[in-house]
Amino acid sequence: MDLPFDTSKEERELAETHLREEEDVARILSEKYGMGYADLSMQEIDNDALRTIPEKDAREAETVAFARVAEALSIAVRNPNNPAYQKLREDLVARGFSLTEYLASKKSIDLALEHYGDLSLATESRAGSFAVDQGVFDEISRDSSARGALTAKLDEAVNLKSLNRVSRIFETVLAGAFALRASDIHIEPEEEKTRLRLRIDGVLTDVYFFDSETARQINSRIKLLSGVKLNVTNRAQDGRFSVTSADGGEVEMRVSFIPGNYGEAIVMRILDPKATQVSYKELGIHPKLLARLEEEIRRPNGMLLTTGPTGSGKTTTLYSFLREIHTPETKIITIEDPVEYHLEGIVQTQVAGEQYTFADGLRAIVRQDPDVIMVGEIRDGETADIAIQAALTGHFVFSTLHTNDAAGTFPRLVDLGADPKSFGSAVTVSMAQRLLRRLDPDQKKERPLTHEEKAMIAKVFEPLEDKSLIPEKIETVWEPVAEGDSTGYKGRIGLYEAIFMDDELAHFLRDNPPDADIAKLATKQGYLTMAQDGILKALAGVTSLSEVAATVDLPR
Repeated sequence: MDLPFDTSKEERELAETHLREEEDVARILSEKYGMGYADLSMQEIDNDALRTIPEKDAREAETVAFARVAEALSIAVRNPNNPAYQKLREDLVARGFSLTEYLASKKSIDLALEHYGDLSLATESRAGSFAVDQGVFDEISRDSSARGALTAKLDEAVNLKSLNRVSRIFETVLAGAFALRASDIHIEPEEEKTRLRLRIDGVLTDVYFFDSETARQINSRIKLLSGVKLNVTNRAQDGRFSVTSADGGEVEMRVSFIPGNYGEAIVMRILDPKATQVSYKELGIHPKLLARLEEEIRRPNGMLLTTGPTGSGKTTTLYSFLREIHTPETKIITIEDPVEYHLEGIVQTQVAGEQYTFADGLRAIVRQDPDVIMVGEIRDGETADIAIQAALTGHFVFSTLHTNDAAGTFPRLVDLGADPKSFGSAVTVSMAQRLLRRLDPDQKKERPLTHEEKAMIAKVFEPLEDKSLIPEKIETVWEPVAEGDSTGYKGRIGLYEAIFMDDELAHFLRDNPPDADIAKLATKQGYLTMAQDGILKALAGVTSLSEVAATVDLPR
């Protein structure tokens, strides 16, 4: 039996050949006219440049502005002899623009013109700024089921037929995120739909699903606000924009785009400045540890390192310490990547790739005569060496590392190339922390501990040197009571542990011991480990035992 002849492959190859020929013709004609050649499918298009020519004029003249630096404008044109182009050119020159002209193919111009559809979505907002209506925020916040109210408001916005439909959808997403106290907004394209998730109290929660076209429009709106390239979809991009929140305050949004199988995944991190205004006394640090830290952070020189995974609250902890020690007599300089929150009265600088690294910044900061330095993160040996030298020469240095616990700080520094013989004089405090969900006081219940749980708790407290920290009665813990879309948790609190430098530890570290041996020696200092801190908070009804077990390692 004869099989039907499939011409799709030949047709596809013929179309690709035609497109290549079209580009070749445009390249040849550009030489004839003495112009540059541009393939806009390979060119990043600047949104500000695109806005300089109204869409109607751009289509008539078959001309697109694709790059702009001040008043220098790069434009791509299909036919320089088009009368509409000549008129547009004269208008741009009259407006004070200096033009660099490029010839482009019809396919290239048409591709760029499609981006006007994205720009038209921004009729009521400017790049870098967005406002959330108080009424939308109030409607979601007032409802006892805020998550359900957000879903209903999104249904309403998605079904709108007006021109500001995408603005309403995006405004509702932001208002819902603020009302639910989310820390991050995730938009994740899938094969047939796009998932919206919010990270609330550290846990990701599904909120809504958008159709593909709506998701594409939301993507374009976020790109415009964030100041990234609309037509770049095959590589990661990072941007920022600010939101005027319902109470009139400014909230910064840090945005990340990465390419995926079904489109770009977007994560918007909500940087609410109120998060850094919390006192270090409200972070959840045990009173005994807090009293020692209050002394340590006021030393004239030394180093405090806090460790933990991304999102464990390290920056918030360091900012709270900086706010506590800041006085008009104290010069504080930070170098961060990026500057997430702005602190009044403190000089904050930001790294810029290879042009301005943590090591470069730290080297420059030392020459600025600071009393206190904060380095956002110690990532390499050069930064570690300079930070240690700064701590040894009359500065107090705050910084972060990525390790699992406080004892792991020292082997990590050695891995980066630091000399363990310098630790005793430079590193005064090594901390570790985690964030775990706090029980809602109105939605929790007490229950008795099982025999297995009592045995586990006894094992956790067994190495603790200061037995006075252990409660006399260990009989019950508290659990969340989930009602409706509530989880029974509200807000988060920190778990902390710290190791303080003393002569015995300094001598012990000179031989670069493993972190398990360091942790064992540190128990003599009498402070809680994160596991012990978590158990105490569970026994006191601050959090649940299951939440502690999900956050730190507990013995079985």
